[in-house]
Amino acid sequence: MYEPTVARLTYRALLGRRRALILFALPALLIVIAAAVRGFNGADDQVAADLLRGFGLATMVPLIGVIAGTGAIGPEIDDGSIVYLLSKPVKRPTIIVTKLIVAIAVTMVFSAVPMFVAGMILNGNGQQVAVAYTVAALVASIAYSALFLLLGTISRHAVVIGLVYALVWEALFGSLVAGARTLSVQQWALAVAQKVSGEGLIASDVKFPLAAILLAAVTVGATWYAGQKLRTLTLAGDE
Repeated sequence: MYEPTVARLTYRALLGRRRALILFALPALLIVIAAAVRGFNGADDQVAADLLRGFGLATMVPLIGVIAGTGAIGPEIDDGSIVYLLSKPVKRPTIIVTKLIVAIAVTMVFSAVPMFVAGMILNGNGQQVAVAYTVAALVASIAYSALFLLLGTISRHAVVIGLVYALVWEALFGSLVAGARTLSVQQWALAVAQKVSGEGLIASDVKFPLAAILLAAVTVGATWYAGQKLRTLTLAGDE
């Protein structure tokens, strides 16, 4: 279920000049903010947890997920170059799984690594804050990549929809409407972080067992449905 040629093309598309600038800018900004906060405020566990959640998990991780997930397939469908892949003797679910693996890898590298670095800068991993949010970023990377890859498969407006979900649904409605938090990748990842960290620093409105089930269900379900949607795409010569 992994095709090296598809992976190489996807990496090349995701790490092109324009996307790479955004992918590097967000982690760099988190680390700069972390260094500034540590310099002015000193080591503080709660401040570290709040910053890693507010900017890291709530903003940086989903934005990188949108870039990597939608960028793994959306542009190819929009410009018609997906025809090149579909004309090859490669199963369409294999294409989806390969692109998902690439999207997950890119999202993890550009979100989990800087999250850990920022956490170490902020408080030296006091009460496991850096490790907790790194793990949260890892699991969120998987779910976001699958969800946004699906959006890239079914809609030409995947980036806009992804941004609305990440910045409006999770950030705005999630802070105002309690029920909306249950349908939030951020909250599911926070439940994982809460399991790892010290008591009282990290809280989630979703219990860990349910969060684990929802993370797995969204990842598997989105990947399966993206594969089914790709099956319905037909080449011009097939019609």
